[in-house]
Amino acid sequence: MTAPAPTACLALADGSLYWGYGFGATGETVGELCFNTAMTGYQEIMTDPSYAHQVITFTFPHIGNVGTNSEDDETAIPVARGMVVRWPVTEPQNWRAAKPLADFLAAHGRFGISGVDTRRLTRRIRDLGMPHVAMRYSDAISSGDIDAISATLSDGLVEKARAFAGIDGADLAREVTCGQSYGWTEGRWAHGTGFGPAPEPRHKVVAVDFGAKRNILRCLSDAGAAVTVVPATATAEEVLAHKPDGVFLSNGPGDPAATGEYAVPMIRGVLEAGLPLFGICLGHQLLGLALGGQTVKMNHGHHGANHPVKDLETGKVEITSMNHGFAVDATSLPAAAMETHVSLFDGTNCGLRLRDRPVFSVQYHPEASPGPMDSYYLFERFTAAMDAAKAG
Repeated sequence: MTAPAPTACLALADGSLYWGYGFGATGETVGELCFNTAMTGYQEIMTDPSYAHQVITFTFPHIGNVGTNSEDDETAIPVARGMVVRWPVTEPQNWRAAKPLADFLAAHGRFGISGVDTRRLTRRIRDLGMPHVAMRYSDAISSGDIDAISATLSDGLVEKARAFAGIDGADLAREVTCGQSYGWTEGRWAHGTGFGPAPEPRHKVVAVDFGAKRNILRCLSDAGAAVTVVPATATAEEVLAHKPDGVFLSNGPGDPAATGEYAVPMIRGVLEAGLPLFGICLGHQLLGLALGGQTVKMNHGHHGANHPVKDLETGKVEITSMNHGFAVDATSLPAAAMETHVSLFDGTNCGLRLRDRPVFSVQYHPEASPGPMDSYYLFERFTAAMDAAKAG
């Protein structure tokens, strides 16, 4: 039996071409290609602002069986530019499913490609780094032989991949941050009730939004914080004007050195005020820069929900969720800062804290959306730091 003609093509800047079958909205896109090893949570991954300007290859072959719903979005619309999967997207088989994945993507103008050898693609990314890519999906090409259809789908895509500006040097936080400050009061999800109000808050926290995921804000609320979210470009004076008991630096996309042009002065102003401070992901990298450290672009980054991280102070190992393509160079940190966590995959820095002040950060995602809940204690640690600061 002859295979059906392809409807989509993925082109790498090195000239490699992969054909498959599109789902979602027809169209074209460009981005940086990464791979994610999570077995579920694709809706949360696609709507994670940290994936701005990226296309995601899912190493798990069966994507779609959980479906999508109105509760699991991490921001209002998908931010990742596309997805690549091995097998055709499966129909939802989950009790929370409200819409198939393909329909969810189509409603938001995004698309994916199935039928691609994702193992081969993942090896390519692992060995040679995250390539620039272009994708096209068209269901209008219905006549001609497969070779002719494939040529039409791929026409000009390699050149578009090569023309993509990339993420190095790009300040993408401005693209995904909120337009104005707002308050957040919703707590974490519970079986039978969904998302509900958080407990009565004990502290005021300003969360600087470099691309914050909703579940991070829920975790802060659940840990006892009345959260005010401010844009990434907020100054130290604007942050401190809210009279917070602590400041949180969120995750986000792009090159931390570029975002640091305006974020580092803000963070240094908060540090001078002596407030408890907690950062994750991009917030962790920006704190490292504010302390005088440096960040580096990784070969293929960390993207998944199964990353082992060692706490150097306790010796415990946590299984964590990660999504980052840059890392703090631990050797560049000043003596006042100590490395607290490292990746057991490659030894890269995954955490730091100041020795004499309640200031700490981690590279991974303790809100675990998707992923394990090993690291939720970090939100409680932040709350405890604010308790201690108030007690004097």
